[in-house]
Amino acid sequence: MQLNNASLANANSQHVGVPAYDRSGVRTGVLHIGPGAFHRAHQADYLDRLLASDPRWGIHGVSMKSAALRDAVRPQDDLYTLAILDEQVRYRVIGAMTQVSTVEDDTWRDTFRSPDLQLVTLTVTEKGYCLGADDTLDFAHPDIAADLPDRTCPSSVIGLLVEGLRLRHAAGLAPLTVLSCDNLPSNGQKLRDAVLAFCAAVDQELFGWISSVIMFPCSMVDSITPATDDALRQAIAAATGFEDNWPIQREAFTSWVIEDRTGPGFPDLSRVGAIMTNDVEAHEKAKLRLLNGAHSTLAYLGLALGHQTVSGAMQVPALAAMIDAMMHGEIAPGLRAPEGLDLDTYRHALLKRFRNPAIAHRLSQIAWDGSKKLPMRLLDTIAENLGAGRPIDGLATGVAAWMRFLRRSALNGYALTDPLADRLIRIGAACTDVPGADVARFMQVSEVFPQSLVSQPVFVEKTEWAYARIIALESGEEQL
Repeated sequence: MQLNNASLANANSQHVGVPAYDRSGVRTGVLHIGPGAFHRAHQADYLDRLLASDPRWGIHGVSMKSAALRDAVRPQDDLYTLAILDEQVRYRVIGAMTQVSTVEDDTWRDTFRSPDLQLVTLTVTEKGYCLGADDTLDFAHPDIAADLPDRTCPSSVIGLLVEGLRLRHAAGLAPLTVLSCDNLPSNGQKLRDAVLAFCAAVDQELFGWISSVIMFPCSMVDSITPATDDALRQAIAAATGFEDNWPIQREAFTSWVIEDRTGPGFPDLSRVGAIMTNDVEAHEKAKLRLLNGAHSTLAYLGLALGHQTVSGAMQVPALAAMIDAMMHGEIAPGLRAPEGLDLDTYRHALLKRFRNPAIAHRLSQIAWDGSKKLPMRLLDTIAENLGAGRPIDGLATGVAAWMRFLRRSALNGYALTDPLADRLIRIGAACTDVPGADVARFMQVSEVFPQSLVSQPVFVEKTEWAYARIIALESGEEQL
């Protein structure tokens, strides 16, 4: 049977959990930009559980680029199934979404003008912020350039936020909180700076209002969320009896750390497990470097060895040992553990999560947008290690494996998901499999590699060494 409000009455509670509240009484207190798999598996799950005791936190999801999600869940009354993948798989129907729309639908304007709205959240990936190499708003970005003179139908997240806040201010409504949930260090501050930079160019009065009353706390989010595929749809139909056009899946572990600097009316997410703290930075750095840095290295190196999933790559003892050694010897020594987090315990938990056989997290998915991810996940750690005299062998291997991934993509004609895709593919095609020459070509991409790093001989030498080794691994001439 098709998943929708009417069919929920026929759900077998032994097989699937259903919303523990009356959906007809839910108000839309959250507008979320970028309602992809991660948001629906993570933040929407927290808010769904909060709705059991507080009906104010329904979510209006706004897709920036595609109507696919809207069209998939609309026949389902915006319901969808969450599969929690652990030793025993559990299924829950999430009812927190009150509406999914696109920018073109224009209903987001009404939500911004609603007194019920208290929170705006974002999961738009690193590239969605339209930042330049210096982490400030890139006014030359095509989406920003299009939005500056006309925000009738915003192309950028920043343009949409500024227009939505303008509508709210014009309606005389109370301020709200804007919360980034993307893997960006100091994400709240970067988002605030980008919004204010845009505002300064178009509306000084609005700039003053936003800078004085709108809060942009930082946050850190964590849960491994593989992409949806037909196998998941079939498993859900078999287990629950529901035909679901776009279910999602994640591991059992989930974490949401939020800076305790929010505006009035912010939801009490601590009641459903979120951590409110004044030290988000330590949490996000540990996650970005230990989890995300290890993930990227594992993805690019695993693909070079012919593997497709994280758990599959972790079955190679030498590869798993190398990732563990990098986390323990090259990443953890540069971290400051936040209160309540033991780095060794966290590292071991991460390795266990990577090995989870119930999670088919594709390495190719992790490999997306490497030009935006590597600086935060690997290069910042490399720079700090060089300054402190710590090793970088594993970290440089991750960088070299990314370069080899680009080289193979160019040779095989694979489509590349990356904001610099065309340029990186051209570089990959020009490579000759000579480590010194190839590495030099990639290191000329200043958007990825700062001059302060490429001018350090140790970094260049270690990357060339790793590049040569990966060529040998690809050909089978060498084993890890």
